[in-house]
Amino acid sequence: MKKNLHSSQDREVLILTASEHLSGLLSVVFNHTDQEHAVVVYDTHSVLSNILTEAYKRCLPNATFVDFNTQTPEEILNILGSLHPSDLVALVQSTSFRLDAFRLRVELFKRKIKVIEHPHLSRMSEDEAPYYIDSLAYDSDYYRKTGRALKRKIDTASMGILDSGGELLIYDTPFESAKLNIGDYSEMTNMGGQFPLGEVFTEAQDLRAVNGRVKIFSFGDITYKLNYPKTPITMIIAQGQVVNCENSTPEFDQILSNIRTDEGVVWVRELGLGLNRAFSKTRTVADTGTYERMCGVHLSLGAKHGIYGKPGFKRRDGKYHVDVFADTHSFTLGDEVVYKDGSWIV
Repeated sequence: MKKNLHSSQDREVLILTASEHLSGLLSVVFNHTDQEHAVVVYDTHSVLSNILTEAYKRCLPNATFVDFNTQTPEEILNILGSLHPSDLVALVQSTSFRLDAFRLRVELFKRKIKVIEHPHLSRMSEDEAPYYIDSLAYDSDYYRKTGRALKRKIDTASMGILDSGGELLIYDTPFESAKLNIGDYSEMTNMGGQFPLGEVFTEAQDLRAVNGRVKIFSFGDITYKLNYPKTPITMIIAQGQVVNCENSTPEFDQILSNIRTDEGVVWVRELGLGLNRAFSKTRTVADTGTYERMCGVHLSLGAKHGIYGKPGFKRRDGKYHVDVFADTHSFTLGDEVVYKDGSWIV
């Protein structure tokens, strides 16, 4: 049930819940202890940024707290410059913090500093705040076992089938080696990234071997917020490209038109398998980058997917990576159904 945060009692419950979830992330995912320093850079321009900042104050009482809008860039850089490898920075952002040429997460990673990034919090409404906070809960057994099992199956599958209520999208090709966002950084160079967690992603090795039809119930619009058409849109895909649609809307037509204008055709690239059970078709948040962790399947439209190089695709040429969310009834890898009735079954 969505909560009305006008009640101080409801707000306190959310702060306590967020503090509990963040404490779990700090301990289990980041192995953070009192021996390491922590800095929380925050703003006060959204409901969620205020709740998360207060939650961090409770679970990191010894941290340094920096109000991005009241301290100068030089002051902020000096504070961050005092950190050492294995220290931690949390970025609580109503939009996205910019410090001239200093790209916060990238530069901090270069110095082996752990980063928890909460961007674009202002895109989510007061009613959506409980869902976002729920998404920060970390079930290490679920995320790590499910994520690794899906990666093993993706990396060995010869094909896949996405069934969106009788509409079949056929991947008649093996997949690229899957990438994991499951809160296990033991085999990664950097520790941290954008939160919430919960995704395994890949794409077809042969993009042109993707054919069929897929219903989508939502898509990221030109404002990076989720758009929900009254009737699911059916995309018709031939040789890896969107060639037609049924039940489209002016907003979705605009997305396709923009991509075709700048890239010529609309490629289907990312195959994203979201694991986060805090989000579903009925438990939604407006920010696309957050909602893509939703327990289900999403695809990306446009040539941009820099993780995987492809012949004929230059990494810097693709302008678009638009997430669309399949009305997934089941997803099959090889001859094994791995998703059905809203859950992963691996």
